[in-house]
Amino acid sequence: MNPGKLIHVSCAIIEKEGLVLVTRRGPQMSHPGKWEFPGGKLNSGETPEQCLVREIQEELALGIEITRQLRPSTHDYPNLSVTLYPFICTITGGAILLHEHSAFAWLTPSQLATLDWAEADIPVLHHYLAQR
Repeated sequence: MNPGKLIHVSCAIIEKEGLVLVTRRGPQMSHPGKWEFPGGKLNSGETPEQCLVREIQEELALGIEITRQLRPSTHDYPNLSVTLYPFICTITGGAILLHEHSAFAWLTPSQLATLDWAEADIPVLHHYLAQR
């Protein structure tokens, strides 16, 4: 693990009618232009599940229901380490409104590997595809 900062992040693998929602990081975000599963940093005292529900509402204006948790994954960037807590989810309400991301797409699982992913999301992607 990187001796610098460690951040904890929840991310959503949102499924709908055989498709998966992915988002592209906006220009003001770290790793701009990279694709990711949407989510965000845990606040103090917040569970990964609480964080995810809050972040998806804030970032995408969507209500979600968590259906299953996948195993956490830690990635070391040069200046920090990120532990991702991925959850498979469904939408319970709202319509996508991008607040931080520059784009979104609904893709089939077989299309996901064609994107230019944020490095921390790649192990999550591979685990998701392997367990399908």
